[in-house]
Amino acid sequence: MREDVLGLRAMGGDPISEEYLKAALYHRAEALKDIPDAPLFFGRLDYSTAGAAPPSSDIGYSDIGISDEVAGHSFHIGRRHVHAPDGTAVVIDWRAPVSVPFYRASGSDPMNLDLRRRFGFQGGELTAYEDERFGAAAPVAKRTSKILIDEIERPRSGPMRDIVATIQPDQDDIVRAGAGETVCVQGAPGTGKTAVGLHRVAYLLYAFREQVLRRGVVVIGPNRAFLSYIRNVLPALGELDVTQTTVGEMVAAVPVRGTDTEAAAVVKGDARMAEVLRGALWASLRPPAEPVVVPRGTRRFRVARFELDELVMELRARGVRYGSGREMLEHRIAHVVLTQLEAAGEACDDRTHEAVRRSRPVRAAAEAIWPKVDAIKLVFSLLSDSAALAAAAAGILTPAEQEAILWHPVPRSPGSAKWSTADQVLIDEARDLLERTPSMAHVVVDEAQDLSPMEVRAIGRRCTTGAATVLGDLAQGTTAWATTSWEALLTHLGKDGVQVRELSVGYRVPRQILDYASALLAFIAPELSPASSLRTDPGSLEVVRADSAGDLDELVTLACSEALTQPGSVAVVAADPQVPALGRTLAEAGIEAGEPGADSRLTLIPVTLVKGLEFDHVIVIEPGRIVAAEARGLQRLYVALTRAVSRLTVLYADPLPPALAPAPA
Repeated sequence: MREDVLGLRAMGGDPISEEYLKAALYHRAEALKDIPDAPLFFGRLDYSTAGAAPPSSDIGYSDIGISDEVAGHSFHIGRRHVHAPDGTAVVIDWRAPVSVPFYRASGSDPMNLDLRRRFGFQGGELTAYEDERFGAAAPVAKRTSKILIDEIERPRSGPMRDIVATIQPDQDDIVRAGAGETVCVQGAPGTGKTAVGLHRVAYLLYAFREQVLRRGVVVIGPNRAFLSYIRNVLPALGELDVTQTTVGEMVAAVPVRGTDTEAAAVVKGDARMAEVLRGALWASLRPPAEPVVVPRGTRRFRVARFELDELVMELRARGVRYGSGREMLEHRIAHVVLTQLEAAGEACDDRTHEAVRRSRPVRAAAEAIWPKVDAIKLVFSLLSDSAALAAAAAGILTPAEQEAILWHPVPRSPGSAKWSTADQVLIDEARDLLERTPSMAHVVVDEAQDLSPMEVRAIGRRCTTGAATVLGDLAQGTTAWATTSWEALLTHLGKDGVQVRELSVGYRVPRQILDYASALLAFIAPELSPASSLRTDPGSLEVVRADSAGDLDELVTLACSEALTQPGSVAVVAADPQVPALGRTLAEAGIEAGEPGADSRLTLIPVTLVKGLEFDHVIVIEPGRIVAAEARGLQRLYVALTRAVSRLTVLYADPLPPALAPAPA
């Protein structure tokens, strides 16, 4: 198929059209690139000859968008559509309606299937297949698919893989939600919420391609290490037109050279700052000092001060953006002058209106009443001038909160200021008050529980007329401003009334590891129920105490050496201050450790960067130090303990946190 595309010749009616065609063909060829060791199909569906679904079925052919013509036919299901040279479909895309029963059919609702077959692969070699029969031939007792479990447990190295072969019914229901539907997913560790969000993007680009591509789609992650980890999922599904970014990169307006104290970051991230900025911006308006006099020939036409006041009040009442309001004021003044011209007997048209609007008196009046404002300078003035901040924040922020966000010392200019990431979000809010931010078709935001209300507002501005997929886990909130309620976060997003969907089955993390980590839930999120696990592995958890710091170093090198003898990825996770010393210990032992986001077997990761990542074997060093390093240290430890897919090793010399459940005997 790729060779066919590359063999086509771009023939347009003009050079520009030809270049567009060439780009389209190249893009299509890139999307068709084969991925080594990734099989093109993973399942087969044999539809019953019985025709349409019986009345007892919850979902019939028409409900999933397919016709009765599939009855009696077999279809291979894969990552993308594949056809033979004569156009015959060989593999059906997993996103097609005919593929839905592969993920949702059950004994109680077979969805008109006779058989569902799963294929097992090792690399590019077919190693097994497994049949599940429905109807009269169905077995009495349902068993868990071994191929499904093997695929979930398959060791990994490097970036995240797609999960098209293992999507479960509760996940598929979220993946196939409509393009206009905002979905919020509360997902416990290992439930696949990140994969669900990415596969939903792939589904939207298949089912609503023109609509989504025309307005754009973006995936927002917590940091660059996370984005590097998920970078290959969408390309593996043939989707290349998706921007992946962080909130800081999305709102970038000034170079970030500074960091805020926790107290300052909390205030700057509070939604009340939007009102402070709004007040500061609209305080820029000035009452008219004199009437507007527009000369036309030998006559003078006058707009009184009270009329100018009424025009400004009318625009304010309409809720216009500040930037567009200035131009609208010019038009309103011109309109008043034109009514006087017509009353004087002069014939007016659009050219007359434009000439009056662009006349010097009208423009000077608009400039005096409604001066231009720059978003960066507006935020700079608030953070560097206590009087300006006090005037804008009166009745909104306390004096202590105002003092927390003021710069000390005060920079000379915006160019010399040490802007922080939170400052960038304030500038983005100010820009939206000036001119409306364009909306995209869809926004996916992962680890959303750690976003400040102002960051959520920045994301919400980019999907005001679109939809969003919000992914996170309240128990993994590690910032001082982490949300404790999805309803509150969705309100800041501008998506009130969205139903929160919960993923509570951990497909990736063994039960022993989940149960060990879930002992922390009573202290960090008592309102959440512990996740259950599809898998059990008695040897997946090991907790080892060292007698001294020297013994701990030996245990670390020994654990890493043993872990590297097994297939899959390995991560060593520790409190941030401890990471440099661990790096030296591993280097002295001859063990190579890569940085977060690197394609290496063993990765040394500060605990603050591990969120959202998964590894086959995770070695957590000194849980007590992780907890003591920050106010929400227990949440940070919970994140670290749930990054393991197959095996978790906990090594410590200092006492374990009292909240941590003891290791099973």
